[in-house]
Amino acid sequence: MNRTVLAPAVAIAVTLSACGGSAGADEAPTTLLPAPTTTSSAPTTPPTTVQPPTTTTTTTTTVSPFARPDWLGTRPLPLRDDGHGAVLATPTELVDRRLETVRLLPPPASGEFEFTIQPVPDDVLARSSWTPDCPVGVDGLAYVTVSHVGFDGGVHTGELLVNAAWAEEIVGVFREIFEARFPIEQMRVIRLDEVDDPPTGDWNETTSFVCRPAVGNTSWSQHAYGLAIDVNPFHNPYEKGDLVIPELASAYTDRALLRPGMIQADDVVVEAFAAIGWAWGGEWNSLKDWMHFSASGG
Repeated sequence: MNRTVLAPAVAIAVTLSACGGSAGADEAPTTLLPAPTTTSSAPTTPPTTVQPPTTTTTTTTTVSPFARPDWLGTRPLPLRDDGHGAVLATPTELVDRRLETVRLLPPPASGEFEFTIQPVPDDVLARSSWTPDCPVGVDGLAYVTVSHVGFDGGVHTGELLVNAAWAEEIVGVFREIFEARFPIEQMRVIRLDEVDDPPTGDWNETTSFVCRPAVGNTSWSQHAYGLAIDVNPFHNPYEKGDLVIPELASAYTDRALLRPGMIQADDVVVEAFAAIGWAWGGEWNSLKDWMHFSASGG
């Protein structure tokens, strides 16, 4: 550290009286000069630099309450002697099933009920369960699209292959269901490979034409003619004795515990089908098929 000290410059004139008293009138007054000034050169302190606060960005991932479990449709069940899957307890995620709709077709632009009826397009036929061995020809079927409300609250477009003679009436049924805001999880055409797939017991497709025999029978199901429709099968399962289909839907065999998507006697779904003369399997005596509506009642 460098320090410079300036030398003092002092001049003092003092005249004392002989008696050491006060100064006489002719004596020069006492003059006091300023005290010497000391100047120091202090080291320079660098300015303090203030750093801006650090900002941490946190990314939050929001999981939809309607998200579909990753395992859905991927876990084949052990088979019973009758060829059906083992009936197991309903997974916790599906006890009150309210899953989002997988969007297969564009939703209606208006957000309101819209529909189409047309002959079965070749690409739709190719991904359906129809074969030349089925009891109805291609010209006996119609390809129908209708709007429906999902459990996620959105408006979606579903598709059905139905018996052509009933296409307009079926559109009317789904118009009433839509206007009542009754939720439907998924509505699509079933593929041929799905008919004989190992059962996973967790499917929930609302559908009509499926070229297969009736459950527990060798004769053709009404579905094989496009004359039956299953609505929300998981919410409205088939039950006969110890057999439940879908096999993981046993939580929904308690019909007193009403949850969204369940069909009840005299509700809008039953009444809409009854208005066109279709019967409900939930009113059968020997078994219950709460998902099932058909033109013949069978």
